Amino acid sequence: MPDEADFIDAADPAPDIPEAAQARSARELEAVYDIPVTVSAVLGRATMQVSQLLKLGRGAVVELDRKLGEAIDVYVNNRLVARGEVVMVDDNRLGITMTEIVKTDRGS
Repeated sequence: MPDEADFIDAADPAPDIPEAAQARSARELEAVYDIPVTVSAVLGRATMQVSQLLKLGRGAVVELDRKLGEAIDVYVNNRLVARGEVVMVDDNRLGITMTEIVKTDRGS
């Protein structure tokens, strides 16, 4: 589980990096812009036995391991990259506002 030191402020996308270096990095990344990735937002998790799962029906409630108002985990290709909050995009669609970006060690 990441600790507080593993998060950076999402409002500051490239702290302490000169503007010229940021532009060069953006040009270098253009080769990967068209690669599709899978983005998942996980509200929470639950563990249950198969027998309990088979008893679920329409209207059943599955209790998750998160509390109301707790951050949502955002995964890209099954790797945790951010946490955020659920927001309404329009009358019938949901979205996620990213509130923290998770720094990961490339070696792991």
